[in-house]
Amino acid sequence: MSSVAPVLPVGVGYGLTVAIGFLFAIFMVGITWSLKRYTYEAQTSEQFTTAGRTVKSGLVASSVVSTWTWAATLLQSTTVTYQYGVSGAFWYAGGACVQIILFATLAIELKRRAPKAHTCALPIYFTSSIFHWLTILAVLEVVRARYGPVTHGVFMVFGCFTNILVTAMLLTGGAAVVEFLTGAPTVATVFLFPIGVVIYTLYGGIKATFITDYINTLVFLIVIFSFAFTTYATNSVLGSPGRLWEILTNLAHERPLEGNAGGSYLTMKSHGGGVFFVINLIGNFGTVFLDNSYYNKAIAASPVHALPGYAMGGLAWFAVPWVTATCMGLAGLALEGYEVWPTYPNRLSDVDVTAGLVLPNTAVALLGKGGAVGALFLAYMAIMSTYSSELISVSSISAYDIYQTYINPRASRKQLMRVNYLSMTGFALFMAGFSTMLYYFGVGMGYLYLLMGVIISSAVLPATLTLIWSGMSWQAATFAPPLGFCSSMIAWLVTTHATFGEFSVATTGSNTPMLVGNVVALLSPLIYIPILTYMPPFKPQNYDWVSMANISSQEHSDNDQDQESADAMGSSLQYTPSATEREAERRKLDRAAKIARILCVSLALCFIILWPMPMFGSGYIFSQSFYTGWVVVGIIWLFCSSGVVVFLPLWQSRETIAHTFRSVGRDLAGKGRPVWRPETMEGQGVEVQTTTTTPESEKGTAEK
Repeated sequence: MSSVAPVLPVGVGYGLTVAIGFLFAIFMVGITWSLKRYTYEAQTSEQFTTAGRTVKSGLVASSVVSTWTWAATLLQSTTVTYQYGVSGAFWYAGGACVQIILFATLAIELKRRAPKAHTCALPIYFTSSIFHWLTILAVLEVVRARYGPVTHGVFMVFGCFTNILVTAMLLTGGAAVVEFLTGAPTVATVFLFPIGVVIYTLYGGIKATFITDYINTLVFLIVIFSFAFTTYATNSVLGSPGRLWEILTNLAHERPLEGNAGGSYLTMKSHGGGVFFVINLIGNFGTVFLDNSYYNKAIAASPVHALPGYAMGGLAWFAVPWVTATCMGLAGLALEGYEVWPTYPNRLSDVDVTAGLVLPNTAVALLGKGGAVGALFLAYMAIMSTYSSELISVSSISAYDIYQTYINPRASRKQLMRVNYLSMTGFALFMAGFSTMLYYFGVGMGYLYLLMGVIISSAVLPATLTLIWSGMSWQAATFAPPLGFCSSMIAWLVTTHATFGEFSVATTGSNTPMLVGNVVALLSPLIYIPILTYMPPFKPQNYDWVSMANISSQEHSDNDQDQESADAMGSSLQYTPSATEREAERRKLDRAAKIARILCVSLALCFIILWPMPMFGSGYIFSQSFYTGWVVVGIIWLFCSSGVVVFLPLWQSRETIAHTFRSVGRDLAGKGRPVWRPETMEGQGVEVQTTTTTPESEKGTAEK
């Protein structure tokens, strides 16, 4: 780890690690209270876990961008740009946005096949409200409905693998940044991170989580813009794209980049970058298609908003790592030769690069202490949203998919809450200890990022086909993931030994073994699934989708007074669509499914073939004008992304926001509050204002 003196006091590291979580906890409580009081969103299980299925496309897109922006999104993308030049930023962004875009198709299929599901994915996302813990079902729910307990158990294991890997990346990457900038020890940081995050996750429900995702997105977009404008406009050393191009062109003559066309840092033809692209593409299929957060948002979205929400979210997210890494990775290369660089005259060590410290070093070189604070906020906001879901996911698996399903089917809410608390606390402590172990073994965020596909990607095809193919047998769904996992591990380790003759963090983490392991993990089920489906004695299932369609909510009440009152309010305000409206919704989903297949496949082909491959094949080296245009397009794209994820949600929710502020004003003036009755018309969340209550009638309502 870097021996450079920390830029900020150690107290800043400790304070930020704990305080932001507490602030978000207070914010979540306020949001939940406001929704309940002013829009009458009672915290029934249905409302809590699905937000009434009326979340609109702008908020879906914003939440997708927040959830998919890990610490690795910003740190690892900058790292690979530092390692492979300008291609690294594009390979990261393009190789990780296509999964979100393609997932829009799966989101539509989920709403068609299991319209009453709550959260369908691996692992299960779980939050709790002030009043009670709630049952959340999920592909765990869908897998169990289609294939039974054995297959259910297999997917639970891969769900836990996903949790562990993602959480380890978050903790190791975030702790490395905090230690570098403030001197707060990694061991202390990984144990402190869960405190505030767990507290804020305990409150709210999914709609409040959508709103905190929105705040996260807003904060890190502001920081990214500040870094970009400093690099390309105001910095005394750089100050323009043209100046940065000149420094990088000279650097290619002084220190050519091996594997790149002409040794240039400004070309898409990069051997190392291309290898990373394949690894990145495969690994991120696992972390999208096997992570609950994305299915969760698909369920919460209004049927007509699921497709545009995910499509816009994927396109908006692309600009985040592309602009961040192009700016910070290349600026880091350029500034290493100047005294403003924290390790000057030395370059960053391989350990520091793997740990993800390129971005914080560049931030300090650009803006000093201000850059350090910005990097801290960037890392923490990127960690918080994802870490909360991963932390609680395992507790939900323990409580609902293990304890309630197989140990105590009639478990009360209090019993489930106890299991959730214990498993959540245990997982938090386990991950803190596991991350500490990785730190002492020298395993950083970059290593884990490359490894994740080797471990989890063999479950991607079985999980996807569970929703879209009626013929896959239960044997294929059950045994293809573990067989693929064994195959990928063998391929990874055999390639390592054949290439280097030894096993170490450096050799197992090199590009060639990781590439082979990732490819085998994703593609080996293409062999196992047909064999286990068509080769005698196996046979296709010919599934009729009925058991999925029959998935419904199961409440387990302790006769809690708060729950009864919430359910009563939810029943009185809930809008039940007619048969005609349900049929209209089904037709819209069928149409959306056709559009999704065409749109998503076309966009994916653009990002992974039509745009980058001609530049890769030609070995084109960016001219000054071309690089300037590249930068300008990226910044314009980021502005468009901001419009989608920052301003569109405000516009779509303008009536609710205005109503809430008016209601607060009436409350403060002692005039009571108007009733706001959310209804659902033709699959869209439409809010309709009805009557106005006086303080006396409000009191009477409360007494009832």
